[in-house]
Amino acid sequence: GKTKCATEMRQEEMMLKTFARSLTVGFLLAAMSLPASAAEKLRVGKAVPEAFSFAPLDVGIKEGIFAKHNLEIQSIAFAGDAKMQQAMASDSIDLALGSGPAMAFIVKGSPIKAVAAMAGPPLLLAIVVRPDGPKTIADLKGKKVGVSTAGSLTYWLVSQTAQRQGWGPKGIDIQPMGAMPGQIAALKRGDLDGIVTDIGNAFDLEKRHEGRILVRFTNIKDFHIHVIFATNKAIASKPDSIKAFLAGWFETIAFMRKNKEATVKIAMVPTQKDHDITSRSYDELMPMFSDDGRFDPKALETLRKSYVELKLLPTEPDMSKLYTEEFLPKK
Repeated sequence: GKTKCATEMRQEEMMLKTFARSLTVGFLLAAMSLPASAAEKLRVGKAVPEAFSFAPLDVGIKEGIFAKHNLEIQSIAFAGDAKMQQAMASDSIDLALGSGPAMAFIVKGSPIKAVAAMAGPPLLLAIVVRPDGPKTIADLKGKKVGVSTAGSLTYWLVSQTAQRQGWGPKGIDIQPMGAMPGQIAALKRGDLDGIVTDIGNAFDLEKRHEGRILVRFTNIKDFHIHVIFATNKAIASKPDSIKAFLAGWFETIAFMRKNKEATVKIAMVPTQKDHDITSRSYDELMPMFSDDGRFDPKALETLRKSYVELKLLPTEPDMSKLYTEEFLPKK
């Protein structure tokens, strides 16, 4: 009986050892099949789909720069700043590539903060008229000019143009029209006298003899045309991911400066423009991008004063409460 008992014990011991070995192998195989650490998903909004300004997001994704920072980016495009602000308020996106003027939404209670100054002078945009339309800026007084949404960058620029002409912020009849295809159609029909569009669309309309660039906003120097926003929720719950995104973003800008052809090839897809126009847009617009995301006091002052001039806010806000530089890459 004792022999049988000892034999059974040895068999059980061997079975347990075999079971333990198979468990170890199973765990090892499972561990090998998992990524080192799952990439963090970030939902990133673009104020409009087709602007070259937001092409760095596509370049960073396509070149694997964000992936290198352990991020999986979901890119979502909107028809203007106001729509994108709604998406941030409803927690549909974590980060947004928007405009400097949209910082006014924070004062109005939008649950967001600017986390990087993305670009400076408003080189991206132009007022385009029909070939037979107004010949000078002076001819725009009282005319209808299409913009994306009220309170948007395009709205701000037209108001500022009227203001600088001495006509007051309503000296041009500003028409919020939503997405760009509708604006272009309205311009062709004659429902609008002009539209504010990105330089790629402007070049395209000139190439087709369907429009003419009347105004470039090159005289506005101290400015932040674009900033990157993060929701308060993302700031609280994903601070490391925001840091990783901004590190990836500025790495992408550095890549774009050194690799024009690769950038143009990728940017042709979101901008939906041919190689010639995308190449021209690259040359025009790369100078406006910030390399470090730091906010310029003079640009913030331009924005602060403009909010009251354009009746976006009743009083000038404390700009220091609208942004933070804590997530930017260290110098």
